[in-house]
Amino acid sequence: MTVLGSTGRPGERRPGKIIAVHTGYASRAAEQGRRPANPSYFLKPSSSVADSGGHVERPAGTAHLTCEGEIALVIGATARRVRPEEAWAHVAWVSAADDLGITDLRDQDHGSHLRAKGGDGFTPLGPGLIDAGAVDPAALRVRTWVNGALAQQDTTAGLLFPLERLVADLSQHLTLDPGDVILTGTPAGSRELAPGDVVEVEVDAPTAPGTPTSGRLRTTVVAGHIPFDAGLGALPAPVTPRPALTPELRDRLARIPVAGLSAQLRRRGLDHVSIDGPRPLAPGSRIVGTARTLRFVPHREDLFAAHGGGYNAQKRAFDAVAPGDVLVIEARGEPAAGTLGDILALRAQARGAAGIVTDGAVRDADAVAALGIPVYATARHPAVLGRRHVPWDHDLTIACGGATVQPGDVIVADTDGVVVIPPALAEEVADAALAQEDEDAWIAEQVRAGHPVEGLFPMNAAWRARYTERRSHP
Repeated sequence: MTVLGSTGRPGERRPGKIIAVHTGYASRAAEQGRRPANPSYFLKPSSSVADSGGHVERPAGTAHLTCEGEIALVIGATARRVRPEEAWAHVAWVSAADDLGITDLRDQDHGSHLRAKGGDGFTPLGPGLIDAGAVDPAALRVRTWVNGALAQQDTTAGLLFPLERLVADLSQHLTLDPGDVILTGTPAGSRELAPGDVVEVEVDAPTAPGTPTSGRLRTTVVAGHIPFDAGLGALPAPVTPRPALTPELRDRLARIPVAGLSAQLRRRGLDHVSIDGPRPLAPGSRIVGTARTLRFVPHREDLFAAHGGGYNAQKRAFDAVAPGDVLVIEARGEPAAGTLGDILALRAQARGAAGIVTDGAVRDADAVAALGIPVYATARHPAVLGRRHVPWDHDLTIACGGATVQPGDVIVADTDGVVVIPPALAEEVADAALAQEDEDAWIAEQVRAGHPVEGLFPMNAAWRARYTERRSHP
């Protein structure tokens, strides 16, 4: 393995220390809803270092592996109690890093992140080094791609604490040796990863001559198969897999009216699964897919200043949708500002989304309807979201149109409305609804033939026997 040696250049020794900043960027602080007054740090073991082009294992029994693209500083000269104006001279190289972590284990070692972020391969570095003396530390950029789509982007102008301050602050507490690595924090947009996902991180200096770059640090996620030993220490809560919405199940649900699905859900005690209010922008729209969620909170000027600009939660959610997903938006039924427009609807369509449901308004409504992606909304309004909303967070449990929606829930919509189906019930509800559709079609035939509905709808014993006989001898 080519890693950073004691000289700060590629060599055969691992870094002596890897020190990571908890919260480094203003965008990340806004995303988390808290802004630290001073930097804080945690350590990562040198055994977590990995090269570009390798694999990282999502451990068996966990479900939430996240990527965090970061600028890595490699110390070149011993630093002890240096002043900020001297600090950059002690940095030899700049490179890219991915501070990977398992959020399932975050609470087991709160603050230290040892188990959450210390696993083998959880600190990919490289692939190239940028000469720190040739770049302005205030003009570096970090970008992260997941499966080719840009997930994170920021520059050191967006740091809460300048890079020189981090070096100087750490040096007043401990000696920084040549080859030590400082991970300087991640911007907004950290993503959860699944086996098969590919993450790339690049650091460059866009305004420097020749645009020095680290190159793209590439890591592929693989599934782990060796479980943790429950008798040795704290473990993550068991992962309950959600049943997949298979193509076959998706096709069956697409043939069932929402009214029929609603009736079957009610028979199973679920009477609060209708998303009330949203109507299709285009006649004949139909949606079948799995929920991804986005939440807006009521507008507040200071919060919008922190959360509303740049690559905010709204834009991140639209960038994150995958083929077959339905983006469901909580907007509190507010009709007086748009929650999406034609550009974001086009982005969802390009990502393969099955549709969009919002209990708020849509702007550019005619253009959105013309795109062809099914969109259900409560209202149309020309104003941008900042008139009424702050984009807050995504991929969490939300309330939309009076219904609770969780990521992974099955969403089905037609002209009658939108229903939410718990994934574990989707197969059962589809089978029962199709059987009911067959029964209703037979009843309709009898009504057309002139039979009265009394005793037929619903069927009494005599009619039930005739229907059963017909099914036995089609």
